[in-house]
Amino acid sequence: MSQKEENHASEQRGRIRQDIIEAIAETMDLYGATHSSGQLYGIMFFENRPMTLDEMKIRMNMSKSNMSYAVRSLVESQMVKKLEEKQERKELYAAEVDFFLAFQNFFTLKLQREINVMTEAISKALPELTKLILDEHISDQERNLALQDLYKLRHGQTYYEWLQQFVDALKRGEYFKDFSSP
Repeated sequence: MSQKEENHASEQRGRIRQDIIEAIAETMDLYGATHSSGQLYGIMFFENRPMTLDEMKIRMNMSKSNMSYAVRSLVESQMVKKLEEKQERKELYAAEVDFFLAFQNFFTLKLQREINVMTEAISKALPELTKLILDEHISDQERNLALQDLYKLRHGQTYYEWLQQFVDALKRGEYFKDFSSP
């Protein structure tokens, strides 16, 4: 391949990567990340090596504080990992490139949080509603409304029990058994 053909191929690959990086950035709102965090993840996805905050800052042309926030949010969502080793005393970060694992990590974290918050609230509300329903001093209308709430919350409780089973299976990787890492 001639140098001209090599340069053309490199430019074409760069454009393709940029299109994918932009698509990743557009979809990262699903993960609660900003557009720039999505761009950073996309850049790191293609980097094929860990990066320092300084390298990311230069690539993204962002302030150090904005870069730190973007990296922190990506680490919290497990889209990026902070590595144990360092480069010249600087922290190293690497993108999770296995989309199945990224999905598994992210959604198990988010769904488990939802389950914990909602089950705690429902568990607290059920006995309080039951006590209210059994109170002989409330009106029939108020009792019926409390019964409706109780029914809805019991249905919700069933949903969160199912969701816990789903999350447990997701954590075990049951939905990805037929797919291998890149």
